[in-house]
Amino acid sequence: MSERRYDPKTIEPKWQQVWADEHTWEVSNDPAAAAAGHPKSYVLEMLPYPSGEPHIGHLKNYSLGDAIAHFHRRTGHRVLHPMGYDAFGLPAENHAIRTGVHPRKSTDESIAAFQRAFRSWGISIDWSREFATHEPTYYRWTQWIFLKLLERGLAYRKEAAVNWCPNDQTVLANEQVIDGRCERCGHEVEVRQLEQWFLRITDYADRLLDDLDTIDWPEHVKAMQRNWIGRSIGAEVTFRNEELGIDYPVFTTRPDTLFGATFFVMAPEHPDVFRLAAGTDYEQQVHEYVNRSLSESAEERGATEKPKTGVPLGRTVTNPVTGEQIPMFVADYVLMEYGTGAIMAVPAHDERDFAFAQAFGLPIRHVIAPADGQEPPDDRAFVAHGETERLINSGEFTGLGAVEGKEAIIAWLERRGIGHASVNYRLRDWLVSRQRYWGCPIPVVYCERDGMVPVPESELPVELPDVEDYQPRGRSPLAAAEDWVNTTCPICGGPALRETDTMDTFVDSSWYFLRYCDARNDEAAWDREVLRAWMPADQYIGGIEHAILHLMYARFFVKALADMELLDVQEPFAALFTQGMILGPDGGKMSKSAGNVVSPAPIVERYGADAARCYALFIGPPDQDAAWSEKSLEGVHRFLARLWRVGDELAPGPDEAPATNAARQPPSPEGDALALVRKANWAIDKVTGDMSGRFAFNTAIAAIMELVNEIYRDIDRNPDGDTATRRFAIATAASLVFPFAPHVGAEVYERLTGRRVWEQPWPDADPDMLQADTFELVCQVNGKVRDRVTAPSGGAREELERLCLDARGVQAHVDGHQLVKVIVVPDKLVNVVVR
Repeated sequence: MSERRYDPKTIEPKWQQVWADEHTWEVSNDPAAAAAGHPKSYVLEMLPYPSGEPHIGHLKNYSLGDAIAHFHRRTGHRVLHPMGYDAFGLPAENHAIRTGVHPRKSTDESIAAFQRAFRSWGISIDWSREFATHEPTYYRWTQWIFLKLLERGLAYRKEAAVNWCPNDQTVLANEQVIDGRCERCGHEVEVRQLEQWFLRITDYADRLLDDLDTIDWPEHVKAMQRNWIGRSIGAEVTFRNEELGIDYPVFTTRPDTLFGATFFVMAPEHPDVFRLAAGTDYEQQVHEYVNRSLSESAEERGATEKPKTGVPLGRTVTNPVTGEQIPMFVADYVLMEYGTGAIMAVPAHDERDFAFAQAFGLPIRHVIAPADGQEPPDDRAFVAHGETERLINSGEFTGLGAVEGKEAIIAWLERRGIGHASVNYRLRDWLVSRQRYWGCPIPVVYCERDGMVPVPESELPVELPDVEDYQPRGRSPLAAAEDWVNTTCPICGGPALRETDTMDTFVDSSWYFLRYCDARNDEAAWDREVLRAWMPADQYIGGIEHAILHLMYARFFVKALADMELLDVQEPFAALFTQGMILGPDGGKMSKSAGNVVSPAPIVERYGADAARCYALFIGPPDQDAAWSEKSLEGVHRFLARLWRVGDELAPGPDEAPATNAARQPPSPEGDALALVRKANWAIDKVTGDMSGRFAFNTAIAAIMELVNEIYRDIDRNPDGDTATRRFAIATAASLVFPFAPHVGAEVYERLTGRRVWEQPWPDADPDMLQADTFELVCQVNGKVRDRVTAPSGGAREELERLCLDARGVQAHVDGHQLVKVIVVPDKLVNVVVR
């Protein structure tokens, strides 16, 4: 065997330079190339946020996508595999506040670190399409899309109760408040009333729900989106505060219980809570209660078993069916995310309302009873809901069945204009205003004469000015850039002020996948024909943490742009794969505070990128979390070294011509050569199956390891065996390992064949070689391999057991011991357990 050593520090830069010099992974938008008969494959990992240097999760994510891209290229596809950076956001701005370093500088430095890492990992990226979202050439088109949404009525501005982080001095979307605290800094969040920009995603609620059935996404991700949209069928009913002359609509799925509504409750975030409490004896209590409520999560606030708290608002509303004045409260068990943020409380038929009524001594009136004539219970809420229930204490509707009564009450409300049948959604319009500097400017101005005026498309981009102070101080840092803020109105030419809020960074990432398709287009965000050729992305890859926000927003953008006839697809991502996390060596989530962070840079320096990439995919099923193990990584490195060493041993010498047919199966193998050819074909079949949709990369790599081990066993059995067969087997191993370890795969394949493996088609298994009459039976004693014998395929358990017990290596470890049991795995192994 070759005495030379496997040296990734030599091999990997060599092939990286080849790919860079030859622009190997670039793909053309030329229609002629698209018409050449090769199907397209758009493989896309979620673009990274460039902060510091890439972590081990990045290595796994992009290694996973790269394996898919390589497999698709070699199975005849034109593959688009681009890269960009989600570059706006709070971390860079907060770093600027701490250090005074412009966020553009720290972001660009991070992007350079990511570029170096991706190149050193050998990721097959089309670098000709690279961009970052903080570049004016990109956010020019983000602003253009915003103006299109505004023109369509899908962007609007209104005063709203918002989540305010006092530490970051910015507004947070509901989804960015976790357990009452800011998702980014952990500070307690407050409620404030501010003029804000929203995008009308609720207009697309039904389509966002229904079209989930058209895409190949994991069911648990679809379920998360369905739950977030939260469609419910019922009625909207108006309750009126006579004192202030304000109507308050509520949504209920049980309009048949209206006669039992004895009080009215509003969510702490409801925009009218402070107005209603103003001037009452409860004003101070209400303010304190509202801010305190935000310290708990929605799940905690809504829990049935949680003690019910609240504060009276000192006001009443009219129950529209009884005419009674019922008291108003603010209480944390009511959520702004449900209905209108206010509820009619029916304590006799809702467990939480019942607990609240008992705590505050409020009336409890039964209006639904079982059909069997029994009285509903007095000590708890009667919440059974079925078609056999009947209405009681419900005026003219008393005696009706539940279904009939519900329909009759809705009709009664509709005739009087105080209610109607309704479908409600948990989904809320997307709040996109941010009072921060490092984001995409919103392209509108405010003129005293003409009001809010969009910036003309010809004046885009509205570029982000440089500022000296990044601290928000209760307003956007842009407000201090007076030379930038003061401008002229595009309509009248008079003085105007620019919008100083910037956009939520989720806006930037809701369309980047479209720009990749036509990244160098200076005249438009994209050419529709180019998008028609590439969209939708065929395979999208990213973390489960993006299952709701990013994926929902991207779907909304695509549907809205399709309605404007700017593109031709309804969904951005045809298939989705959510990868699991790599945990620290201690099995915990990696964090600096836990001291268990594994950085890819020293791993690659010591073991090589191929070993790091291969291990990240071999560590376990790619959709599951797995703990990092340096010892297991060393095992993968040894496997690659064995692959390289046997390839080096079998490669033609410097004076020999390349064995151009090495990857071709020998025509008539016999004996040991036949067994090795069968093993190579088994590996081709196994890896191909594992790569085709299932992404079982860990078992695919294990199959290649098994093939390499078989090559070594064949050499050990017969050092003078058939070279052509061994070259075929090792060339097959190099070809199969290429998607996971591209450098050593390319090196071994070229040394053997003189060819570039990425230019070769993916190998096909010979069906005749997959049907073996015999197989190699692994014989174990107490789980350790002690021998291997030839056994008939499909042999009976008794026969396999006998062959194993008769094997010389097994007998040496069984003699003199008590036989406990024999475990048979058909067509694979027998394990003899002794004591």
